[in-house]
Amino acid sequence: MFPRKATEKDPGRSAKPAVVVRNLTKEFVIPHERKTTLFENIRGVFQPSVYEKFVVLNDVSFTVDRGDSLGIVGFNGSGKSTLLKLIANILRPTAGSIEVNGRITPFLELGVGFQNDLTARENIEVYSTMMGLGDGEIKKNMDSVLEFAGLTQFRDTKLKNFSSGMQVRLAFATAIQRRPEILLVDEVLAVGDMDFQKKCLDVFKQFREQGVTMLFVSHDLSSVRKFCNKTLLLRRGGVYAFGETNQIVDRYIYSAKPREPPAPAGNGAEKAGSPARAPAANPGTARPAAGQLPEEQRKVAITALEFIDKHGAASSNFVTGDPMTIRVRYEVRQVIDALDFSITIYNEAGVYCYATDTQAKNYTVDRTAGKRALDLVIGRIPMLDGVYYITVAAAPPSGDAYDWHEKEYSFVVQKETPDSGLFEIDCRWALPGPGNGHGR
Repeated sequence: MFPRKATEKDPGRSAKPAVVVRNLTKEFVIPHERKTTLFENIRGVFQPSVYEKFVVLNDVSFTVDRGDSLGIVGFNGSGKSTLLKLIANILRPTAGSIEVNGRITPFLELGVGFQNDLTARENIEVYSTMMGLGDGEIKKNMDSVLEFAGLTQFRDTKLKNFSSGMQVRLAFATAIQRRPEILLVDEVLAVGDMDFQKKCLDVFKQFREQGVTMLFVSHDLSSVRKFCNKTLLLRRGGVYAFGETNQIVDRYIYSAKPREPPAPAGNGAEKAGSPARAPAANPGTARPAAGQLPEEQRKVAITALEFIDKHGAASSNFVTGDPMTIRVRYEVRQVIDALDFSITIYNEAGVYCYATDTQAKNYTVDRTAGKRALDLVIGRIPMLDGVYYITVAAAPPSGDAYDWHEKEYSFVVQKETPDSGLFEIDCRWALPGPGNGHGR
């Protein structure tokens, strides 16, 4: 029996947490045979079925206090959507219990229950009735629902003539008529245009200010940071981390498995005779191939390069706007008069993005014999989504390089904003005026 404790008539409900999940497990049965003929079906009566159990959620426990906004993050297949469907009582658990204290409004599959042969107005009436609204309230809300959805002129158009975006806008506008106590949201921001997404965010912000409890599944980590005070990180169906949002989102990003980058693309910048090599398998560090340059030229050898994240740990995963340190480890083998290090960054298409060197920054490199290290400190990563490659060289101020590693190291950047392009620019929209500081 599926436990669902406390009803709306429970006078002590307001003192209880909104949602309590205890030792929740959900398994699905996957058949390994498919009967397509009458003979196979008859034979199957006398043979045991072959199937396996697939565990989607395993021993999940957490509590959501009243008024909290809980973000739920994790890779695809970690059980996020299944968890919301269990809380909404759409699915039943294999084991464990869920306690819900409040009226749930699920925004899981917007538009489920809408009929293609009914008009927009008729669908609003049917759906609103299913939500428990009376005829008078439905009639009173009709114009505002259509206006919010941007579909006023289509009130008498059948749903089958709507685009998918129009259908989603209609479903969302209809669903938010009644203020929820507990709101379940599953990737609503992944559909619709930017104007619709902004309306969604504005509504969620109002709900949050009104004390509505929210459980918010999204791959948009910037929205999770913005709306959620707590976050649950699922991994392989279990609770990997639970706590304050910024800490958990950081943990999710920096513990992520690095994206498998493509082979570096040639762009005409490679040194002749320098072979292209795939980045190292270990995150945040790589070792050069031996013999790249003749040994007699290698008075200085680059021995390793590491990417250091804002937590001081070696990593290959970063977020746009994060600080990053590129640490070059090298060995001075012979006495030299001068030494210059350069670093060049390319994107995965081979586009030259940026280059700098110690001489240009007026930095004097330690060239005493022995093993040394040098940091390039980047205050803020401006690049957007993508895999980026590093070329590092050690050379005298003029002449051939002592050592040179062409695109041997890579790191991955993820963005948390809807911006697109190559780089994030610090900008804002505003009305013209003297306060903008850029003339008329």
